[in-house]
Amino acid sequence: MYKTLSAASLAVLLAGVAAPALAQSVPDWSGPYIGVYGGVVENNEDAGEGLVFDRDFDGQFDDTVVLSGSTTNAFTPGSCDGSATGQAASGGCDVDPTGVDGSIRAGYDMQFGPLVVGLVGELSAVDMEDSVTSFSSTPAAYVFTRQVEQMAALRARVGFAVGPALLYATGGAATAKVENSFRTTNTTNSFTETVNEDEADGYQLGGGVEWKLARNLSLTGEYLYSNLQPGDYVVRAGAGTAPATNPFILAPNTAGTDITRSNDGLELHALRIGMNVRF
Repeated sequence: MYKTLSAASLAVLLAGVAAPALAQSVPDWSGPYIGVYGGVVENNEDAGEGLVFDRDFDGQFDDTVVLSGSTTNAFTPGSCDGSATGQAASGGCDVDPTGVDGSIRAGYDMQFGPLVVGLVGELSAVDMEDSVTSFSSTPAAYVFTRQVEQMAALRARVGFAVGPALLYATGGAATAKVENSFRTTNTTNSFTETVNEDEADGYQLGGGVEWKLARNLSLTGEYLYSNLQPGDYVVRAGAGTAPATNPFILAPNTAGTDITRSNDGLELHALRIGMNVRF
């Protein structure tokens, strides 16, 4: 939703504030500032995402889990974005809820005529969930979830002052803390986390409008796109109480099967409002 809505919303916001500002004097944006921000975060779902498997433990998740005595894929029911509502594919998945975030930031701007350049650092508390489910023909559901909890960013900012408004673009590096989790309706096999990396690194791009309410106080509307690369999260399906004909423990590798999600990227779209105090 936010892939189109966010860009359109930002364009409307920019047009709305720029027109009446043209006739006004250009204020001074130079100096340090601190601010607080809040908004909504939408995950860019990967429509083709599912789970992938490593049957021979070679680190390549390119194997097919098949039913005993055949070449039939044990996961023929397929996958869906979000968290399963039951153990069968017919029940589908819940859509990941829209997330929220709250941020504090500090920055410094320098002004050269109408041109404003600066640097901003930001710390955010985030509540955003990204899940994917695959279904086996047992039937059983296997759900992988990433919960983004914190984010930090350091970005450059370039803007153009028009009356009391500063129209700007921003971009830089970002890192996030991610909590990984797994659940399944399969009660026969054992499931053990073998790799759980909780960092996600990448970059942010965006833009917005900052509007002077007073000499040292401003209101901001902003859109941010975050592209992050989460660390690995691998769950091993072991024998548990399953018979030797169980697809996860078929020969030649009876030790089990490693499972992870096929999409190793995380893309977020955020719309925010905030307020800055300048010194």
